[in-house]
Amino acid sequence: MSFENIDMGKNVSLVCQEEGCAVFKMKDDTGDGMMTMYNVFPGVVVLYNDFHMERCASGFRSNTNMLCIDHCREGRIEWEMPRNSYVYVEAGDLQVDTRNSHFCDFSFPLSHYHGITVGFLMDEAAEPLADVLEGITFDLHFLKKKYCPEDRIFFMRAGRNIEHIFSELYELPEQVRIPYLKIKILEMLLFLSTQEIPESGGERPYFYKTQVDKIKSMKEFLTEDITRHYTLEQLSERFDFPLTSMKLCFKGVYGTSVYAYMKDYRMNAAALMLRQSDVNIVDIANQVGYDNASKFSAAFKSVMGMTPAAYRKSAV
Repeated sequence: MSFENIDMGKNVSLVCQEEGCAVFKMKDDTGDGMMTMYNVFPGVVVLYNDFHMERCASGFRSNTNMLCIDHCREGRIEWEMPRNSYVYVEAGDLQVDTRNSHFCDFSFPLSHYHGITVGFLMDEAAEPLADVLEGITFDLHFLKKKYCPEDRIFFMRAGRNIEHIFSELYELPEQVRIPYLKIKILEMLLFLSTQEIPESGGERPYFYKTQVDKIKSMKEFLTEDITRHYTLEQLSERFDFPLTSMKLCFKGVYGTSVYAYMKDYRMNAAALMLRQSDVNIVDIANQVGYDNASKFSAAFKSVMGMTPAAYRKSAV
């Protein structure tokens, strides 16, 4: 298979392999992830990535010339960057990179990540792709220089065009998967060929390690006892973090505000109790920090789409 000589890392094992397809498993003490890889063109693969873990150490190494395009469908991924800084890819985002800095640690702030990677072995893929469509030339070396000068990582925020290209790739009948992937890869290359690079070079906001460590400690503090509520001012003072910067960094790491994160966390904890116990709904409300049953019911419905009573009945 293409990419078979690339070192995927010690924590990645081959689960199964057949013509044109291979499945890999990544294991970490916080969970595991599956990567299903398809050969599409010579030197071009598509990987479906499904991770349920908090972090992983990537041992990926390649001595070959590469270009990779990643699309995040769901969840978030934290990239460790030079100078003790971090950047975050969120649902709907696209990134382009050379994988030259892929031997590092990754985190998944929401404990899961789902997406697609399109990988190109430049020396093997460039010539076959160049004239695959009559009248259209795809220049992979030009795209690499355009999006990743000096091996920089390019980030593109979620948008309608990205959604159009990738949304159809996640639920394909197996009998048409490879032909469909070929069409969508060419569409993606055409899209990238015509895009203008913003003056920022596609950079995302960076957060320093000291900031991220404080935000992660804050999240642990908030989720240790979900019966208690804290104001943003109290958190700012407790963690010695200026209020505006704290709010921006929390949203950068977890993709939402402190309030919305904790509301979602509490409702998911309540949903688990509703499914797995016979504790009455008022007591469950108290256990997740609500002393008013009607407010709890409204909050639960806003997150889960139904009242606690209806949820419990549906889970039977």
